[in-house]
Amino acid sequence: MAASTVPHFANDLGVEKIYIGAKELQCMGARAPFDHPHVYLDMGADSQILCPYCSTLYVYDPRLDAGESEPTGCLVAAEAEGV
Repeated sequence: MAASTVPHFANDLGVEKIYIGAKELQCMGARAPFDHPHVYLDMGADSQILCPYCSTLYVYDPRLDAGESEPTGCLVAAEAEGV
């Protein structure tokens, strides 16, 4: 199976907005055991998207790399999650 290039993000901090450097992502809510179904989100032509499970607003920031977030620490490493 090929490794996923879509970054996974978690909102352990419970913030309202997370700025990210990608327009496609997977949201998992908080990290396990408090996660929700891992949902694929695609902003398309928009610059933000709301997770339908946890209501985290993801906002695209072109200054960030695909694996970066603001606040920091929201990117989930695939190896650590067993994804």
